[in-house]
Amino acid sequence: MLVSLIYLVTVRLRSLWFPAFSTVHLTHKPLMAIPRRSRRRSRWIWLAVIVGLVVLFYFVRMATRSRVPVRTAVVQRSDVKKEIPTNGKVEPQVNFEAHAPYPGTIKELYVYEGEQVPKDKLLLAMNDANANAHMTTALAGLKNAQANYNAMLAGGTQQQRLTLSGELAKAKIEHDQAQRDLEALQKLESTGAASANEVASAQQRLEAANASLTNLQQRKSNSFSAGDLARAKAAIADAQATYTAAKQIVEEANIRAPFAGTVYSLPVSTTEYVNQGELLLQMADLSKMQVRAYFDEPEIGQLRVGQPVTIQWDAERGKTWHGHIARVPSTIITYTTRNVGEVLVKIDDANNDLLPNTNVTVTALVANVPNALNIPREALHGETGQPYVYRVENGTVRRVKVQTGNVNLTQVEILGGLKEGDVVTLGSTGTNGQPIGDGVPITEAK
Repeated sequence: MLVSLIYLVTVRLRSLWFPAFSTVHLTHKPLMAIPRRSRRRSRWIWLAVIVGLVVLFYFVRMATRSRVPVRTAVVQRSDVKKEIPTNGKVEPQVNFEAHAPYPGTIKELYVYEGEQVPKDKLLLAMNDANANAHMTTALAGLKNAQANYNAMLAGGTQQQRLTLSGELAKAKIEHDQAQRDLEALQKLESTGAASANEVASAQQRLEAANASLTNLQQRKSNSFSAGDLARAKAAIADAQATYTAAKQIVEEANIRAPFAGTVYSLPVSTTEYVNQGELLLQMADLSKMQVRAYFDEPEIGQLRVGQPVTIQWDAERGKTWHGHIARVPSTIITYTTRNVGEVLVKIDDANNDLLPNTNVTVTALVANVPNALNIPREALHGETGQPYVYRVENGTVRRVKVQTGNVNLTQVEILGGLKEGDVVTLGSTGTNGQPIGDGVPITEAK
């Protein structure tokens, strides 16, 4: 009705301002027949009428147009926590693995998988007959090397020493006899009963006996050179190393717990044949566990040593473990299709209830602002990098620029632009999907 009225008024105004198109003109009525002053007055009257109708139409439209139903939230103060979730794998802080020292069969298993054992408990034994034989041979070689060295220090074996002593006694006797013969001939020479040649021959025999005695005496005191002793000592060291290795193999064939813990992996069975180096068992102290977590590269800069961490395992829904970051990444690696940094997380409350190699969800708390002004995250909008919200004012919404701080999955910290108690929109609830804009009238959904 209002539109029709405006249309008729517009036609009338046109006929006044443009008489060439009016009905009067079409009937060939002389234009001068209408007083000029009257026409001017009529034009202004109709112009005022049309302006008034337009203004009336605007206010009627504003009063009658539909209001957009929206959900709202109140700007309030509460703690704002920023957390970064990722995945990780549980592992022991100290892990013990036993491997087969040689190819052979499993002689006996003394534990079962999952058993808690004390330190030094015998866990597993391999068939060690060959290992014991090698150790016995190595021990014999060591004792032989030690005996040889000791004999060299003593001047040789007992037989060598007895032989040398006999030769030394014989040489001494020969030396003493040569000495007496020389003295006797020297006396005879003084009386003319012996010639000078006989005395000279006796002198030579004494010198020879003396040389032989000196040589034997030196052999007794220094039977072997420094080089001989060094080689004998090296032989002892070599024999000792061989024996130690053989003994270690025997000990490794009989595996004992190096500390108190839990046997969490036992992949072999009795009488089973295993190759050298094959894994026999794994054990750890399950009260001292850690998680190797994989954080995406853009998040690494927010991580610090000591930040609190929560751990959750799908197999134990509703249960949460707590820990802290013990080591931040030193490099970036490729993990599946992601570029990540490895973060070591120590679990503070593990109690034999987290199994090694389990996949867990790790959440690091990187910020915690107490009593912070905040809004729900869905109330925040952005355009060209500038965040803004729609604040409710007298039944309409107004676009307000804001300054933000920490953002988590549900909250946005507000640093400026809003005050506590302000009401902001979250989104429309209408079925026609009518968007919210600056100045749009709204009604708050209940």
